Amino acid sequence: MSRLNFFLSVPTIGKIFGSRDNKRLVSNFLSLSVLQGANYILPLITIPYLVRVLGVDRFGLISFAVATIAYFQIVIDYGFNLTATRDITINRDNKRKISEIFSAIITTKFILTLLCFVVLVAMVSLFSKFQVEKEVYFLTFLIVIGQVIFPTWLFQGMESMKVIALLNLLSKGLFTILIFVFVRNSNDYLFVPLFTGMGSALSGIIALVISLKWLDFPLRLPSKDLIIFQLKDAWHIFITNVSVSIYTITVVMILGILTTNEIVGYYAIGFKLIGAMKSLNGPISQSLFPFVTRKAQQSKAATLKFLKKLTVSLGFLMLLLSAIVFVFSKEIVVIIFGLEGTKSIEVVRILAIVPFLVTLDTMLGTLTMIVFNKKKEYSRIIMSAGVINLIMSTVLILLYNHIGASFAVLITEIYITLRIFLYTNNNELKVF
Repeated sequence: MSRLNFFLSVPTIGKIFGSRDNKRLVSNFLSLSVLQGANYILPLITIPYLVRVLGVDRFGLISFAVATIAYFQIVIDYGFNLTATRDITINRDNKRKISEIFSAIITTKFILTLLCFVVLVAMVSLFSKFQVEKEVYFLTFLIVIGQVIFPTWLFQGMESMKVIALLNLLSKGLFTILIFVFVRNSNDYLFVPLFTGMGSALSGIIALVISLKWLDFPLRLPSKDLIIFQLKDAWHIFITNVSVSIYTITVVMILGILTTNEIVGYYAIGFKLIGAMKSLNGPISQSLFPFVTRKAQQSKAATLKFLKKLTVSLGFLMLLLSAIVFVFSKEIVVIIFGLEGTKSIEVVRILAIVPFLVTLDTMLGTLTMIVFNKKKEYSRIIMSAGVINLIMSTVLILLYNHIGASFAVLITEIYITLRIFLYTNNNELKVF
């Protein structure tokens, strides 16, 4: 096959999403792209400024605090963004049932939030590492508050994200501007978690008000049995999320404990850049999850065929983007972060292929294994990857600092992709 014919044979996004029935999917994808942009792209805009104004050391401190609070975000999120989305999708025409689900999820999240805050207070009280800069950790916890009350899963399940995405962008955009206005030197570093947390909390409040007005039935305090059911239902997703955190968040934690804030800063700069690329998968998976869930109930074969076409298209595009970042990593880092980020160039090169691998993981893992109720098998793969990464990252960080951390993440992502590919292509979920 000629090179030209190969490119023409790759299914385009337009062909896949072009039918009239899929207009809502495209609309939700665009809305979720705005939402994801508010969560990832806006912080990426502020990072070059913060690195220059605060210095790599203070930027590393803030990155370590964000990584710490991210554990609480995982606990509070638990797995509801998938299980609750699925339940809302299935019961989308039954508002009484949706109100019941909404009440159970929000109540459970508030209980988990209280437990997490108690743990944070204990950490600050017992460990000097957190006590020295305790204000940073408490202010960063505001992000958790916003996450609790922002019912993304409700709007995602209803496949209606336009208004909520716009409000999220406006609120977070406002507080991003405040960072540029008020953070003028390294002594203003506390404004960063304050404004970031306030932006998250405000968008959450607005989203909660909109959702409460939309629900027709009054909210009731859910029974203990219903809360326990929700926790059990999302358990395997929660374990998966915890395992994922081991090779993403925990790497930063290990760096912070075994090295310095400056080393954390070098790794965080490179990882944030790669994270912005990875975030492109977010709108795709979030908009597709309810769509694929409904489609899978109608026809398994048609769903797998759809996923195959989409995996080829998105995989090709992400591989091309990864190649561009690898080749021009030096220029990209220097242009965005200045000379302060030069020690992060190698991190970007090592992790450049990761967004492509994550795309494959998303399509074959989240949108195939989880949709077709292979949560346990998917969870086992991610859990084993977490254990492998925990051992590798500790050893490699001791030997090579932020470079070792980067290789640990890369090897882990390759392992996950291979395991998921082998599983889905050796049973009834064969996509390729």
